[in-house]
Amino acid sequence: MKSRGFFITLEGIDGAGKTVQLQRLVRRLRRLGFRVRGTREPGGTAAGEKVRVILMSEKEYLSPLAELGLFYAARAQHLEEVIRPALERGEVVVSDRFNDCSFVYQGYGRGLGIRRVRLLDKAICGETQPDLTLVLDLDPRVALGRALGRDSRSKSGISRFEAAGLEFQTRVRAGYRALARREPHRVRLIEADRPVNQVEDEIGAVVEERLRRASLNRGVSGRTRRTTVDEH
Repeated sequence: MKSRGFFITLEGIDGAGKTVQLQRLVRRLRRLGFRVRGTREPGGTAAGEKVRVILMSEKEYLSPLAELGLFYAARAQHLEEVIRPALERGEVVVSDRFNDCSFVYQGYGRGLGIRRVRLLDKAICGETQPDLTLVLDLDPRVALGRALGRDSRSKSGISRFEAAGLEFQTRVRAGYRALARREPHRVRLIEADRPVNQVEDEIGAVVEERLRRASLNRGVSGRTRRTTVDEH
């Protein structure tokens, strides 16, 4: 790895298993000798975690545009405090969600459309875009069952997005699949309806191969990507 680091994001509908896989991937990369910064959205900073409480609570009414604005407010802080400094130090950043979730959750799920989300993304994220995105793909019925079971065990209550129900999660999954079709060079679908260890092994193999390529080609790479999911 040379001067600029490598930015990996894990995406998927609620209950797909992103958090567990992020933890395992971070440990794997550290064992291989990489300097790794694991983080999450919404959150990742003190201010972002406060915004997260509002965004995750089903008791707080938010219009779709207010929801989108809060995500990008937290993201702006996340970029300034965590992501960009780590990349400048040459670290591998692994984030549980980043801007693709806004294109999918608010653009597709809430019906705001991709163009509207892109306006904020250009202003806030600019050229800081993921080098590799892994989408954990799972049937929404299975994912929602997992998420609700997890919430019941932890007694944490359901989130705003779980409360939106199966139809919403189905739209979100369709958005992620459209993203993968649109950007196959960056986005990799990972079948999440398998044992955790099998999912971990596939993610590890994909990431290690991409990191090897990045170490060879870093001199000609740059952050110029932003062809998003299908316009609507």
